Amino acid sequence: ADMPVVIALLNSYSGLAASATGFVISNNVLIISGSLVGASGIILTRLMCKAMNRSLVSVLFGTMKRGGDVDLDEVYKDVRQTTAEEVAMMLEFAQRVVVVPGYGMAVAQAQHAVQNLGKLLEQRGSSIEYAIHPVAGRMPGHMNVLLAEADVDYEKLIEMDQINPTMDTVDVAIVIGANDVVNPGSRTDEASPIFEMPIIDVDRARSVIVIKRSLSPGFAGIPNPLFAMENTSMLFGDGKQMM
Repeated sequence: ADMPVVIALLNSYSGLAASATGFVISNNVLIISGSLVGASGIILTRLMCKAMNRSLVSVLFGTMKRGGDVDLDEVYKDVRQTTAEEVAMMLEFAQRVVVVPGYGMAVAQAQHAVQNLGKLLEQRGSSIEYAIHPVAGRMPGHMNVLLAEADVDYEKLIEMDQINPTMDTVDVAIVIGANDVVNPGSRTDEASPIFEMPIIDVDRARSVIVIKRSLSPGFAGIPNPLFAMENTSMLFGDGKQMM
């Protein structure tokens, strides 16, 4: 999650460099465009730091506090595994479906499979939306770019702050390759390195399907209690194949 912040800051610096070049060669176009790039990069950097509940200084010069020793067997003792067939049956009766993409979707190159499933659901009368966390992926707007590449309508990409208030009306939330950005421990565990980091509240959906290869932790190195909640089922496997 640090990488998008650093990239946004470097983008801002490139704008400042272009603006400074404009002053040197008396080119108003470079001055104006460079100033716009520089300002927008700084704004984006600040927004993403806020989304992680971390300061820019800690991102640039520090390291994220790692999770302590946790008994994973205890945390995950109630994890339930499901199959693609069972998920398909759930989706058959779902009216509102929300997909939460993460870096795992990018690794599996599953964006086209996600879009194909969305089209199929819409043809059957369901609504489909995509919940986007500001720091999901490895660059600013990573999930937006991948889904746009797969011809997902821009209007269906819903930002975190906009979709969270309505998550309790979601019939099925499908988390594909996301981890820390959906970890409900950020709301309750004061010892967690992501404590008070805003997340997408998928745990409030009626049913949650998490597609991952394993129960491995995310960037913060901590377990995710979402995986063991009563309304969550784990679908283990490659993201593209499972979709």
